[in-house]
Amino acid sequence: MTEKTIIITGASDGIGRAAATNLKASGANVVITGRSMEKTKAVAEELKVPYYISDFSKLDEVRKLGSELIKDYSTIDVLANNAGGIMGSDRILTQDGYDRAIQVNHLAGFLLTNILMDTLCASKATVINTSSAAQQFSGEIDVNDLKLEKGYSRMGAYGKSKLMNVLFTKELHRRYNPEGISTAAFHPGVVRTNFGEEFGGSTKFLYSGPMKYVLRTPEKGADTLVWLATSIPGKDWASGEYYSNRKIKRPNRQAEDTQNAKNLWEISLKATGIA
Repeated sequence: MTEKTIIITGASDGIGRAAATNLKASGANVVITGRSMEKTKAVAEELKVPYYISDFSKLDEVRKLGSELIKDYSTIDVLANNAGGIMGSDRILTQDGYDRAIQVNHLAGFLLTNILMDTLCASKATVINTSSAAQQFSGEIDVNDLKLEKGYSRMGAYGKSKLMNVLFTKELHRRYNPEGISTAAFHPGVVRTNFGEEFGGSTKFLYSGPMKYVLRTPEKGADTLVWLATSIPGKDWASGEYYSNRKIKRPNRQAEDTQNAKNLWEISLKATGIA
């Protein structure tokens, strides 16, 4: 492949790490980010790629990351907003005042993308958002409720944040595809990662018990991300869509609501302080 500059967030483990490994081997100029210095540095040294440390539960750290990437890269061909996770059983607000799942899984990637927007547009970039089939089971979403004050459950918060990934993708396409940006959200499958081990709770058995042996490998989970990053938008795949196993899938009906997507964008702009 022609050498591309590809930034992957949440690449210290799981499908982010698998995607970074695959893309580096294919000749891409891969850049990784992660929350843990120890884990991210170890992956970067193994792959011989640059790395950045940023805790997405702190929006100031996302702003710092964005500024560093703008300074260091005049061209960004692919931004993979992959960082995220299933949070704890209790609702926890970040220091910025938002539900932790909503901030880490949606607001941080939204903020980073917008900080890099000029570079992404100039590069005719692809923006890939890691979503989940959990968005199908999110329940009714209120895009005004970024604190999840109207009822909280661990998996409900995760599902809502993953639905926001799809809404973000739809509105990013509507606003910026004419400027040259192509974008897609995708479901990686239920992947054998440290999701449950890191956050515990009711999903720990699924991710770290005997069931983990029937789950997808991170490499299989990363397949659609790698495909989107290396193939041609408009020819091989359609911008603004939600994918699973390299095929367009219909997301939650709420993701098809154009006004929902517009409202979430405007609310996210205010929440992240973007002018």
